[in-house]
Amino acid sequence: MAEFVCAVDVGTRSARAGIFASDGTMHAREIAPLSLHEGPRQRGEYSASQIWEAICTAIRAAWKTADLAPDAIGALAFDATCSLVLRRADGSPLPLGPEGSDTIAWFDHRAIEEAAACTAAGGRVIEIQGGAMSPEMQTPKLLWLKRHRPDLWRDLAYAGDLCDWLALRATGQATRSLCAASAKWPWRSDSGWQKGFLAQLDLQDMPGRAGLCTPSAVGTSAGQLTAQAASETGLAAGIPVAVGLIDAFAGGLGAVGLFDREAAAGQCTLVTGTSSCLMALGAGPESRAGIWGPYPGAILPDLRVSEGGQSAAGALLDHILATWPGGDHEHAPVLDHLETLLARHGPRLGEEIHILPDLAGNRAPRSDPLARGVISGLTLDRGFDALCTLYWRAAVSLALGVRQILGHMGCSTPEDPIAMTGGFARSTLLTQLFADVTGRRVLCHADRDPVLLGTASAAFCAMQPGTSLEETVRRMTGTTVSFTPDRAADRQYARDFRIFQLMQAQRSEIVQLVEQA
Repeated sequence: MAEFVCAVDVGTRSARAGIFASDGTMHAREIAPLSLHEGPRQRGEYSASQIWEAICTAIRAAWKTADLAPDAIGALAFDATCSLVLRRADGSPLPLGPEGSDTIAWFDHRAIEEAAACTAAGGRVIEIQGGAMSPEMQTPKLLWLKRHRPDLWRDLAYAGDLCDWLALRATGQATRSLCAASAKWPWRSDSGWQKGFLAQLDLQDMPGRAGLCTPSAVGTSAGQLTAQAASETGLAAGIPVAVGLIDAFAGGLGAVGLFDREAAAGQCTLVTGTSSCLMALGAGPESRAGIWGPYPGAILPDLRVSEGGQSAAGALLDHILATWPGGDHEHAPVLDHLETLLARHGPRLGEEIHILPDLAGNRAPRSDPLARGVISGLTLDRGFDALCTLYWRAAVSLALGVRQILGHMGCSTPEDPIAMTGGFARSTLLTQLFADVTGRRVLCHADRDPVLLGTASAAFCAMQPGTSLEETVRRMTGTTVSFTPDRAADRQYARDFRIFQLMQAQRSEIVQLVEQA
């Protein structure tokens, strides 16, 4: 039996492929860029074919870097953003936009009005979406397509989460992931597809148009790699392809081994990236305003998952670098210089600057896609120190938002640790900041990519049916690093948090005044 698996993580701007051994050692990790077409009013589209080409490039590079024969790799698994792939009956792209784009990006907000219509329909579907449907979900996006592009709606024969389409592209078999169906579609484990809810929206034809079917659990097989896909990836035909995951859920799965067995049922993991998600795994709170879920079995069979998110996290820091005068700025030099500035000023660095980070709306706790960011305290200083200081205070604002979401979710106590994964967790400075601001001990992998690790564990289970997914990911977890909060910073961040809350209240008042004008 093959000893390695390939895991693929498709993010907002790149695809990453990793080759893993059964003990969790990652022997290679390769990246290929994605072509993202961004438009006005927070629109984004991809070509699914270009995504597949990028994945194939990354996979081929990864097994070559690992210095392995392709037949040493015994399974393949995908995780991806919850972008929506649209196809005709013959499998060809539905021509949504320029340059062959046929996939609506996860962050696309074209369907704000349709999301409001979903919210007005009410019912249990809306309760488990935190009381309001997000335009990032798949139902409002498809309602937008039916309302605004009836020509395309007539030709639609498949609409799938990106992780599901990738499994389809790899195996030739249409499957649905329970992870994606529970979190992004009108599916409930106790009553299936919510046809009554769809009928209220004049979407009674959506199950047929989208090609919906009964979802399959994470850790099971979606089918076998076709000869064509094997030729494109360089892997062996016939190997199992695992049922896919949404990327944040893969990060939550990959963090399971960071917690003690008795604490795993109450774990909370912060998955950072372009956006950030707090994944609470356990018995889970009941439906709560601004929190998505709970979703039974979306990661592990006997546990529920609830999610509180920030639509712009890494995207906020990217935006600050991209819009600062003086050319292209990179994260690494800014983070390096921040070490010097913080050694000089401590947590009071930039304390006159206060930020609401909701540049792409507020997922939690307010469920407000129309919320916008606020920066208070700017000057005319265009120097590098000023850029670094603004960057730092933006990171502080993201940590304050996480502190607020943690309190709102009520899924654990301040004495309980949280795990942290994703891009921010690769920075010791940012990881310590989140520990200081939240007042929580933060657990991280010392030498693992947790999102790819979670996806790789699903691949191993698909290769060895009947294997426990939790035991597999625990076996693959390496050394844990713990960050303890610096209590000397408590007073500073308590003050910042009070101001953060005041700014939210003031923004609400301003919005009311504008609406009354």
